Amino acid sequence: MITRDLAIALRDAGLTWLPDSGDRFQLDLPDDVEHEAEAEIFTVSEMTIEARRTPSGTDLAFNGTTEWALDAVTLEDAVWLPREDQLRELLRGTFRRLVRLEDTFLVEIEIAGESLEFEHPDPSEAYGNALLELISRSL
Repeated sequence: MITRDLAIALRDAGLTWLPDSGDRFQLDLPDDVEHEAEAEIFTVSEMTIEARRTPSGTDLAFNGTTEWALDAVTLEDAVWLPREDQLRELLRGTFRRLVRLEDTFLVEIEIAGESLEFEHPDPSEAYGNALLELISRSL
């Protein structure tokens, strides 16, 4: 799973999220709001956390949550933690290969004929860094 910092960098670079069942996220509440649940990782599921489309955007509704007083948060108050398969899919046609090296993984992508490699011990982080580069070059 990618780190919160990488997830925030991807979001800030322009990665958009359309929540679907199985997606993981953390809360990203305003600085003036402290909440112990901000460090927890939540999973979108029709039974407990439902993505509800509203005229003003998308809310993540916490159905039946009794541990703390939170009914729903807006999508802007959440940080999506994409899975490895989602990151690979987002790389689309630029993805060339994933290679396991001795202590790390290498993701290779190609952008405009240029081959770029990203290494990390966690393949999700390597994919995430490759996606961040792709997004930054697309702006």
